[in-house]
Amino acid sequence: MPPLLKKKCKPCEDSDISPMSHEDAEKLMEQLSGWLLSTDAKKITKTLLFSDFMDSLTFVNSVASLAELEGHHPDIWISYNKVTLQLTTYSIQGLTENDFILATKIDEMLKKQNIF
Repeated sequence: MPPLLKKKCKPCEDSDISPMSHEDAEKLMEQLSGWLLSTDAKKITKTLLFSDFMDSLTFVNSVASLAELEGHHPDIWISYNKVTLQLTTYSIQGLTENDFILATKIDEMLKKQNIF
């Protein structure tokens, strides 16, 4: 089990958290599957293909429920059977551990649904 699965996202708005370094982000990327790190290391993105629009929506609703539980929300784009998720921490304009916690939990959800 990836260590990040055991963690919960923490509020960043009122803390002294700085954006993650490119090097630290690359290390955490090793724990993810199919996510891409932006060249400026401020965002991670994953695109998935589904069989149809309804499967896309079902997945997005599952991500939305998970995001609410974690208190950390991705940007989501839906185009028929294609869903793109993007994670960043807007309050600091970069990546934090929260982004990787949520990405790890999304990956785990995909494995359980045999989408991975």
